[in-house]
Amino acid sequence: MREVDNRIILLVEDNPGDVALTIRAFERHNIMNQVVVARDGVEALDYLFGTGTYAGRDLNSGPLVILLDLKLPRIDGLEVLRRVRADERTKLVPVIILTSSREEQDLIRGYSLGANSYVRKPVDFNQFAEAVRQLGLYWLVLNEPPPVKI
Repeated sequence: MREVDNRIILLVEDNPGDVALTIRAFERHNIMNQVVVARDGVEALDYLFGTGTYAGRDLNSGPLVILLDLKLPRIDGLEVLRRVRADERTKLVPVIILTSSREEQDLIRGYSLGANSYVRKPVDFNQFAEAVRQLGLYWLVLNEPPPVKI
């Protein structure tokens, strides 16, 4: 069985401002997990499966949780989610869609593809920081992730 690295959060986000806000919100609430940032869908998949720039990465540990934006360059978030759920190594990793999308079809499709949660990013920083705090509390402290087999 593969062990989940309890320190790593995979943040899949192409907007540098949103990356900075997310990391700042984690720090503000003393969520000290290591954050690996993938700036597009290809980079996220490369990280998860040890390909491309992440070739040779130790795949015996994976992220505790994936925070996934939907509107990404190269491969969009829904396709990343589909591939994550289709692979035995990653299909049980919690995926939280964290997006500004207000499109109902994104919400429905996200859950249909196996998202564990769908959170719309608040525009206000304090509201955003509170949303991140609550996500961190639940997914990093309270939730017990399933064992993942390779």
